[in-house]
Amino acid sequence: MAGAGWAPPRLDEYILTEPLGSGTYATVYKAYRKRDTREVVAIKCVNKRSLNRASVENLLTEIEILKTIRHPNIVELKDFQWDGDHIYLIMEFCAGGDLSRFIRMRRMLPEKVARVFLQQLACALKFLHDRNISHLDLKPQNILLSAPENPQLKLADFGFAQYMSPWDEKHVLRGSPLYMAPEMVCRQHYDARVDLWSVGVILYEALFGKPPFASRSFAELEEKIRSDRAVETDLVVEAVRKDQEGDAAAAFSLYRKALEYFVPALHYESDVRRKEAIRAKVRQYISRAEELKVLVTSSNKNLLEKGNPARELLKEMAKDKPRLCAALEVASAAIAKEEEGRDDSDALELYQQSLGELLLLLAAEPAGRRRELLHAEIQTLMARAEYLKDQIKMREAQSMGKEALAESVRSACTLQ
Repeated sequence: MAGAGWAPPRLDEYILTEPLGSGTYATVYKAYRKRDTREVVAIKCVNKRSLNRASVENLLTEIEILKTIRHPNIVELKDFQWDGDHIYLIMEFCAGGDLSRFIRMRRMLPEKVARVFLQQLACALKFLHDRNISHLDLKPQNILLSAPENPQLKLADFGFAQYMSPWDEKHVLRGSPLYMAPEMVCRQHYDARVDLWSVGVILYEALFGKPPFASRSFAELEEKIRSDRAVETDLVVEAVRKDQEGDAAAAFSLYRKALEYFVPALHYESDVRRKEAIRAKVRQYISRAEELKVLVTSSNKNLLEKGNPARELLKEMAKDKPRLCAALEVASAAIAKEEEGRDDSDALELYQQSLGELLLLLAAEPAGRRRELLHAEIQTLMARAEYLKDQIKMREAQSMGKEALAESVRSACTLQ
């Protein structure tokens, strides 16, 4: 069938090349304009024979909406054409692929990257909602990136979009189940705010690598959304696994990172039952993290004692290298500061200073016994510094967690 196989349809002004993606009714191709600029575009080829009445209406609405809007974070419709077999939507080409692929390649996105993307998505949605347009199919696959490097987010695929005033209510099921708002999943009336739920799911997937309610069936998805159970992140699952394997240091670090997400959730959750479920989780993670901290501290002291003889030997062998001696003295000062237990931030800063110098010296050190000792010492110091960094962050997370717990309890008491 034309448009679904290896041979793309023919269009007078364009050369259609490789397919970029395909769906039930359409295939999108990369294409070049034949004349003048050789402009690169993406052409969505819709097979007329595959369209039913509902999909024709959706396509007409998509063309109508895209013809009237221009925004830096929405894919531009440049033109549309048709012939006996196809309708062609000639779109802006986005070389960075879609957000789903971008997340998969990186497993999960850093918060600062997710924050920029969310700001851009929010700008696009505000622009649409100000014009009473709801997308109704927000998901990472429908969000394109302008380029592989320093990409700008572009909202695409308006096949389910509708003109909806804020007070309009619909009941027709639209979109993709994993990203649908509860009103849709539970077959209730919904309004324009369903797009905001989808944004939250997309943000969660960007940060954790998969949607919060990943399910094997629609029924399972509905059960998870109706449930009061708090969503457990991959960080918690991995922390529990590491804990069961006896890797206390890794489990401690993962519990600490998980708390960084659960504590703000406790603060902002308004549903009483969900808030109580999150509160219980925060208590549980803080308690286990404190137990693991004791274990990690004990094993870390053993590591320090084991490293002492090698460190003394390395100092002895470094007497003819003033820079190496000085860097090792800074490392010793960091260890002493840490053992005092007064100011871990100062100790961490000293570790970082010494490691910066020692890594430079290692690169210039010729092969031999001194290089082996220096390499081992750097590994030990890095482990100490990483552990200390985790301790500082854990204390901050625990402090925030305990404050949030206390605040949520005070709020609960006030309401009673």
